[in-house]
Amino acid sequence: MFRPLSVYIGSRYTRARRRTLFVSFISLTSMTGLALGVLVMILVLSVMNGFDREMRDRVLGMIPHATVQSPVPMANWSLELAPLIQSHPEVEAIAPFIQAQGLLAHERHTQKVLINAVDPELESKVSIIQGFFQQGALQDLKPGEFGILLGDRAAQALGVSLGDKVTFVAPDVVVTPAGLFPRMKRFTVQGIFHVGAGEIDSFVAVAHIQDLARLQRWQPGEVQGVRLRLHDLFQAPHMAAVLARDLGPDFYTRDWTRTHGNLYQAIHMEKAMIGLMLLLIVAVAAFNIISTLVMVVNDKRGDIAILRTLGATPGQIMAIFMVQGTIIGVVGTLIGGVLGILAALNVSGFIAGLERLLNHRFLSADVYFIDYLPSQLLASDVVLVCGAALVLSFLATLYPAWRASRTQPAQVLRYE
Repeated sequence: MFRPLSVYIGSRYTRARRRTLFVSFISLTSMTGLALGVLVMILVLSVMNGFDREMRDRVLGMIPHATVQSPVPMANWSLELAPLIQSHPEVEAIAPFIQAQGLLAHERHTQKVLINAVDPELESKVSIIQGFFQQGALQDLKPGEFGILLGDRAAQALGVSLGDKVTFVAPDVVVTPAGLFPRMKRFTVQGIFHVGAGEIDSFVAVAHIQDLARLQRWQPGEVQGVRLRLHDLFQAPHMAAVLARDLGPDFYTRDWTRTHGNLYQAIHMEKAMIGLMLLLIVAVAAFNIISTLVMVVNDKRGDIAILRTLGATPGQIMAIFMVQGTIIGVVGTLIGGVLGILAALNVSGFIAGLERLLNHRFLSADVYFIDYLPSQLLASDVVLVCGAALVLSFLATLYPAWRASRTQPAQVLRYE
């Protein structure tokens, strides 16, 4: 099969020969460095994508996209407030809630907690908690039974399991003839969930909305506010502003960007900065091709001079070394891309297995917002990384190839 002269000679120079074994070894190291750079960049970007996905699907799936609250308990919310909110097409579902902070106590153990009191029938429309129960279910909450659902880390800290009693201590006090006493109420553990987010599994509990209303001494049907689930969570700031304008001064709104927005923005900023740093690593590996080709050019000066005397043009000489550098770049990028894809698809299982083998957690829920290593491989990232590596590899061939094309046959052959 016919091949152009530059392709034929350039591919031969890439393979090892007895006299050029060292140069070929340098070519191999350049190829290996480029492959490692592409592999690491795909892997790290996939892990950052995984953190971004888990932040959206788990953490932001557990908290409301937006809330509408009032300084005083809201009565008849389903008749007066709900129709106005649901008239906006961006709103997917709403559900009432009451929140209370305090301590949970069991025997000698205590744990701070934020109780989200909800309507079990409506809560599943605005939250994904139903899919994360290890024991029990959201529907196990019945009015008047004072049941409570705990995260597994909170249950572990308290030393409780299904059916145990815990005491909720509210921060306010009750005035009695005998003095001031904290408001307390015993709850029964009716479910344990594990979301994988340390903040939620450790400090969030769920109770029935009617039970907490009784504890707060509110009238039946009164709620603190309503939680909103939107079709597009990134529209939450705009939707909160629109509702605040439409509902008037008697209500105020909040959205998830006020509570978890900084964490979400930090993930995106870290992804951008880490991607830039890894791209520099790929650039260093790609520009190692320059030193490789410069050594090849110096080693092949005699061959270049002979080719020139046989009629090869400077353009053909330049193309020979561009082909050699491009082959190094293509092979290195291809190897790195394949290994990066395999690593990104298996890193979560590998780290989980390594944690079980060493009996040590690399991602502690006390430090990170999730306690496992996620990964999400995106085709766009693979294309971007491989494309950048190929472009950098090609650019790295230009100077050595141009230098080779400037070789003067007479000056070289004079000393051969």
